[in-house]
Amino acid sequence: MTTFETVRIGPAPFIAVDHAGEGELVVFLHGIGGNKRNWHPNMPAVARHFHAVAWDGRGWGESDDYEGPLTFEDMSGDLDRVIAHFGAERAHIVGLSLGVKAALNFVYLYPHRVASLTLCDGSLKSRRADPETLKEFVRLRQQPLLEGKEPKDIAEPVARSLVSPAAKPGALEQLIDSMSRLHKLMYLKAIELLVYTQDAPGLDRIKVPTLVVVGKDDRLTPVAEAEALVAAIAGAQLAVVENAGHLVNIEQPEAFDALLLDFLLGPARAGGR
Repeated sequence: MTTFETVRIGPAPFIAVDHAGEGELVVFLHGIGGNKRNWHPNMPAVARHFHAVAWDGRGWGESDDYEGPLTFEDMSGDLDRVIAHFGAERAHIVGLSLGVKAALNFVYLYPHRVASLTLCDGSLKSRRADPETLKEFVRLRQQPLLEGKEPKDIAEPVARSLVSPAAKPGALEQLIDSMSRLHKLMYLKAIELLVYTQDAPGLDRIKVPTLVVVGKDDRLTPVAEAEALVAAIAGAQLAVVENAGHLVNIEQPEAFDALLLDFLLGPARAGGR
Protein backbone atom coordinates (compact mmCIF):
# COMPACT_ATOMS: atom_id res chain seq x y z
CA MET A 1 0.00 0.00 0.00
CA THR A 2 1.41 3.38 -1.01
CA THR A 3 1.98 5.84 1.82
CA PHE A 4 1.75 9.53 1.00
CA GLU A 5 3.83 12.16 2.74
CA THR A 6 2.21 15.57 3.14
CA VAL A 7 4.33 18.71 3.06
CA ARG A 8 3.44 22.40 3.07
CA ILE A 9 5.50 24.55 0.74
CA GLY A 10 6.03 28.23 1.50
CA PRO A 11 6.25 31.15 1.56
CA ALA A 12 2.66 32.17 2.22
CA PRO A 13 0.21 31.17 1.00
CA PHE A 14 1.56 27.73 1.90
CA ILE A 15 0.69 25.01 -0.61
CA ALA A 16 -0.07 21.52 0.74
CA VAL A 17 0.97 18.54 -1.38
CA ASP A 18 0.88 14.76 -0.98
CA HIS A 19 3.73 12.88 -2.63
CA ALA A 20 5.19 9.40 -3.06
CA GLY A 21 7.73 7.62 -5.23
CA GLU A 22 11.01 8.58 -6.86
CA GLY A 23 12.17 9.73 -10.26
CA GLU A 24 10.86 12.34 -12.66
CA LEU A 25 8.24 14.62 -11.16
CA VAL A 26 4.56 14.19 -12.08
CA VAL A 27 2.31 16.90 -10.60
CA PHE A 28 -1.48 16.48 -10.44
CA LEU A 29 -3.78 19.51 -10.48
CA HIS A 30 -7.40 19.06 -9.31
CA GLY A 31 -10.59 20.67 -10.60
CA ILE A 32 -12.74 23.44 -9.13
CA GLY A 33 -14.61 21.06 -6.82
CA GLY A 34 -11.65 18.89 -5.93
CA ASN A 35 -8.51 18.60 -3.84
CA LYS A 36 -5.38 16.47 -3.75
CA ARG A 37 -7.36 13.50 -2.41
CA ASN A 38 -9.00 13.14 -5.83
CA TRP A 39 -5.71 11.80 -7.18
CA HIS A 40 -4.98 9.30 -4.38
CA PRO A 41 -6.43 6.35 -6.33
CA ASN A 42 -4.12 7.13 -9.27
CA MET A 43 -0.91 8.01 -7.48
CA PRO A 44 0.22 4.49 -6.44
CA ALA A 45 0.46 3.30 -10.05
CA VAL A 46 2.35 6.44 -11.05
CA ALA A 47 4.60 6.33 -7.98
CA ARG A 48 5.98 2.95 -9.08
CA HIS A 49 7.76 4.77 -11.90
CA PHE A 50 7.82 8.47 -10.98
CA HIS A 51 7.75 10.94 -8.11
CA ALA A 52 4.00 11.59 -7.91
CA VAL A 53 2.82 14.86 -6.37
CA ALA A 54 -0.77 16.07 -5.92
CA TRP A 55 -1.45 19.59 -4.71
CA ASP A 56 -4.19 21.50 -3.00
CA GLY A 57 -4.28 24.75 -4.96
CA ARG A 58 -4.14 27.94 -2.92
CA GLY A 59 -7.39 28.15 -0.95
CA TRP A 60 -8.29 24.48 -1.42
CA GLY A 61 -7.95 21.57 0.99
CA GLU A 62 -5.03 21.96 3.38
CA SER A 63 -3.47 24.92 1.55
CA ASP A 64 -3.73 28.46 2.90
CA ASP A 65 -6.58 30.84 2.23
CA TYR A 66 -5.56 34.35 1.25
CA GLU A 67 -6.91 37.81 0.53
CA GLY A 68 -7.61 39.10 -2.95
CA PRO A 69 -8.75 37.56 -6.24
CA LEU A 70 -7.70 34.20 -7.59
CA THR A 71 -5.55 34.34 -10.75
CA PHE A 72 -3.89 31.77 -12.95
CA GLU A 73 -0.70 33.83 -12.75
CA ASP A 74 -0.57 33.32 -8.99
CA MET A 75 -1.39 29.63 -9.37
CA SER A 76 1.43 29.29 -11.91
CA GLY A 77 3.85 30.87 -9.45
CA ASP A 78 2.70 28.39 -6.81
CA LEU A 79 3.30 25.46 -9.18
CA ASP A 80 6.77 26.76 -9.95
CA ARG A 81 7.45 26.79 -6.19
CA VAL A 82 6.25 23.19 -5.87
CA ILE A 83 8.54 21.98 -8.64
CA ALA A 84 11.48 23.90 -7.16
CA HIS A 85 10.80 22.47 -3.69
CA PHE A 86 11.47 18.97 -4.98
CA GLY A 87 14.65 20.03 -6.76
CA ALA A 88 13.33 19.32 -10.24
CA GLU A 89 14.03 21.38 -13.32
CA ARG A 90 10.72 20.43 -14.89
CA ALA A 91 7.69 18.22 -14.34
CA HIS A 92 5.02 16.27 -16.16
CA ILE A 93 1.79 18.18 -15.49
CA VAL A 94 -1.55 16.38 -15.19
CA GLY A 95 -4.58 18.68 -14.87
CA LEU A 96 -8.32 18.08 -14.68
CA SER A 97 -10.98 20.66 -15.60
CA LEU A 98 -9.85 23.85 -13.80
CA GLY A 99 -6.48 22.09 -13.58
CA VAL A 100 -6.36 22.02 -17.39
CA LYS A 101 -6.63 25.81 -17.54
CA ALA A 102 -4.02 26.09 -14.78
CA ALA A 103 -1.70 23.77 -16.72
CA LEU A 104 -2.11 25.71 -19.96
CA ASN A 105 -1.38 28.99 -18.24
CA PHE A 106 1.66 27.42 -16.57
CA VAL A 107 3.13 26.11 -19.82
CA TYR A 108 2.68 29.60 -21.32
CA LEU A 109 4.39 31.37 -18.40
CA TYR A 110 6.97 28.69 -17.51
CA PRO A 111 7.53 26.61 -20.68
CA HIS A 112 10.96 25.48 -19.51
CA ARG A 113 9.35 23.84 -16.46
CA VAL A 114 7.08 21.45 -18.39
CA ALA A 115 8.13 17.98 -19.60
CA SER A 116 4.68 16.91 -20.82
CA LEU A 117 0.99 17.77 -20.46
CA THR A 118 -1.96 15.50 -19.70
CA LEU A 119 -5.19 17.49 -19.99
CA CYS A 120 -8.30 15.78 -18.61
CA ASP A 121 -11.91 16.85 -19.15
CA GLY A 122 -10.96 20.38 -20.12
CA SER A 123 -12.18 23.00 -22.53
CA LEU A 124 -10.88 25.90 -24.57
CA LYS A 125 -14.26 27.59 -24.62
CA SER A 126 -13.82 31.20 -23.53
CA ARG A 127 -16.77 33.10 -22.13
CA ARG A 128 -17.53 35.42 -25.03
CA ALA A 129 -21.05 36.44 -24.02
CA ASP A 130 -21.83 40.04 -23.21
CA PRO A 131 -20.80 41.26 -19.72
CA GLU A 132 -24.35 41.24 -18.34
CA THR A 133 -24.88 37.63 -19.41
CA LEU A 134 -21.62 36.63 -17.76
CA LYS A 135 -22.56 38.48 -14.61
CA GLU A 136 -25.90 36.65 -14.47
CA PHE A 137 -24.16 33.29 -15.02
CA VAL A 138 -21.91 33.94 -12.03
CA ARG A 139 -24.80 35.22 -9.90
CA LEU A 140 -26.86 32.08 -10.41
CA ARG A 141 -24.00 29.83 -9.39
CA GLN A 142 -22.92 31.89 -6.42
CA GLN A 143 -26.38 32.75 -5.11
CA PRO A 144 -27.03 29.60 -3.03
CA LEU A 145 -23.73 30.07 -1.21
CA LEU A 146 -24.19 33.81 -0.76
CA GLU A 147 -27.63 33.14 0.73
CA GLY A 148 -26.21 30.95 3.44
CA LYS A 149 -25.74 27.48 1.99
CA GLU A 150 -22.42 25.72 2.49
CA PRO A 151 -20.53 23.66 -0.11
CA LYS A 152 -21.76 20.46 1.52
CA ASP A 153 -25.35 21.58 0.85
CA ILE A 154 -24.82 21.73 -2.91
CA ALA A 155 -22.28 18.90 -3.24
CA GLU A 156 -24.62 16.04 -4.10
CA PRO A 157 -26.69 17.62 -6.90
CA VAL A 158 -23.59 19.15 -8.50
CA ALA A 159 -21.71 15.84 -8.28
CA ARG A 160 -24.62 13.93 -9.83
CA SER A 161 -24.57 16.32 -12.79
CA LEU A 162 -20.90 15.54 -13.46
CA VAL A 163 -20.53 11.77 -12.90
CA SER A 164 -21.58 9.17 -15.47
CA PRO A 165 -24.28 6.72 -14.34
CA ALA A 166 -21.91 3.99 -15.52
CA ALA A 167 -18.98 5.18 -13.39
CA LYS A 168 -17.17 2.83 -11.04
CA PRO A 169 -19.02 2.37 -7.71
CA GLY A 170 -17.89 4.93 -5.15
CA ALA A 171 -16.96 7.63 -7.68
CA LEU A 172 -20.02 9.73 -6.91
CA GLU A 173 -19.42 9.51 -3.17
CA GLN A 174 -15.77 10.52 -3.61
CA LEU A 175 -16.75 13.62 -5.55
CA ILE A 176 -19.45 14.54 -3.01
CA ASP A 177 -16.82 14.26 -0.28
CA SER A 178 -14.33 16.51 -2.10
CA MET A 179 -16.96 19.16 -2.87
CA SER A 180 -18.09 19.10 0.76
CA ARG A 181 -14.54 20.03 1.77
CA LEU A 182 -14.43 23.17 -0.38
CA HIS A 183 -13.50 26.49 1.20
CA LYS A 184 -16.60 28.55 0.55
CA LEU A 185 -14.89 31.85 -0.24
CA MET A 186 -12.37 30.15 -2.52
CA TYR A 187 -15.14 28.41 -4.45
CA LEU A 188 -16.83 31.75 -5.02
CA LYS A 189 -13.53 33.17 -6.34
CA ALA A 190 -12.96 30.13 -8.54
CA ILE A 191 -16.35 30.48 -10.23
CA GLU A 192 -15.40 34.04 -11.25
CA LEU A 193 -11.97 32.88 -12.43
CA LEU A 194 -13.47 30.25 -14.74
CA VAL A 195 -16.11 32.57 -16.19
CA TYR A 196 -14.19 35.80 -16.64
CA THR A 197 -10.69 34.59 -17.56
CA GLN A 198 -9.93 34.11 -21.25
CA ASP A 199 -8.11 31.07 -22.60
CA ALA A 200 -4.36 30.88 -22.12
CA PRO A 201 -2.46 32.23 -25.14
CA GLY A 202 0.26 30.43 -27.04
CA LEU A 203 -1.30 27.00 -27.47
CA ASP A 204 0.11 26.82 -30.99
CA ARG A 205 3.60 27.20 -29.51
CA ILE A 206 3.37 24.25 -27.10
CA LYS A 207 6.25 21.91 -27.92
CA VAL A 208 5.94 19.23 -25.23
CA PRO A 209 4.15 15.89 -25.68
CA THR A 210 0.45 16.37 -24.89
CA LEU A 211 -2.31 13.88 -24.11
CA VAL A 212 -5.95 15.00 -23.97
CA VAL A 213 -8.27 12.67 -22.03
CA VAL A 214 -12.06 12.97 -21.88
CA GLY A 215 -14.90 10.86 -20.52
CA LYS A 216 -17.27 9.77 -23.26
CA ASP A 217 -20.23 10.76 -21.04
CA ASP A 218 -18.79 14.15 -20.03
CA ARG A 219 -21.64 16.66 -20.35
CA LEU A 220 -19.76 19.69 -18.99
CA THR A 221 -16.77 19.52 -21.35
CA PRO A 222 -17.86 16.96 -23.98
CA VAL A 223 -15.76 15.07 -26.49
CA ALA A 224 -16.15 17.81 -29.11
CA GLU A 225 -14.40 20.27 -26.82
CA ALA A 226 -11.58 17.79 -26.21
CA GLU A 227 -11.22 17.47 -29.98
CA ALA A 228 -10.95 21.26 -30.25
CA LEU A 229 -8.20 21.23 -27.63
CA VAL A 230 -6.32 18.56 -29.58
CA ALA A 231 -6.65 20.62 -32.75
CA ALA A 232 -5.15 23.65 -31.03
CA ILE A 233 -1.98 21.87 -29.84
CA ALA A 234 0.33 20.45 -32.52
CA GLY A 235 0.79 16.70 -32.19
CA ALA A 236 -1.59 16.29 -29.24
CA GLN A 237 -3.15 12.85 -28.75
CA LEU A 238 -6.79 12.18 -27.83
CA ALA A 239 -8.07 9.41 -25.57
CA VAL A 240 -11.81 8.92 -24.93
CA VAL A 241 -12.68 6.86 -21.84
CA GLU A 242 -15.88 4.84 -21.86
CA ASN A 243 -18.31 4.95 -18.91
CA ALA A 244 -16.83 8.17 -17.53
CA GLY A 245 -18.14 11.70 -17.20
CA HIS A 246 -16.29 14.82 -16.09
CA LEU A 247 -14.06 13.14 -13.46
CA VAL A 248 -12.41 10.53 -15.63
CA ASN A 249 -9.62 9.64 -13.19
CA ILE A 250 -12.12 8.98 -10.38
CA GLU A 251 -14.83 7.31 -12.45
CA GLN A 252 -12.56 4.86 -14.31
CA PRO A 253 -9.25 4.90 -12.42
CA GLU A 254 -7.78 1.71 -13.91
CA ALA A 255 -8.41 2.84 -17.49
CA PHE A 256 -7.07 6.30 -16.72
CA ASP A 257 -3.93 4.97 -15.03
CA ALA A 258 -3.18 2.73 -18.02
CA LEU A 259 -3.57 5.63 -20.45
CA LEU A 260 -1.43 7.96 -18.35
CA LEU A 261 1.39 5.48 -17.80
CA ASP A 262 1.41 4.43 -21.45
CA PHE A 263 1.81 8.11 -22.35
CA LEU A 264 4.43 8.95 -19.70
CA LEU A 265 6.52 5.82 -20.24
CA GLY A 266 6.08 5.57 -24.00
CA PRO A 267 7.68 7.16 -27.05
CA ALA A 268 5.89 10.49 -26.47
CA ARG A 269 8.51 11.24 -23.83
CA ALA A 270 11.50 10.64 -26.10
CA GLY A 271 12.74 14.16 -26.59
CA GLY A 272 9.47 15.93 -27.38
CA ARG A 273 8.28 16.65 -30.91
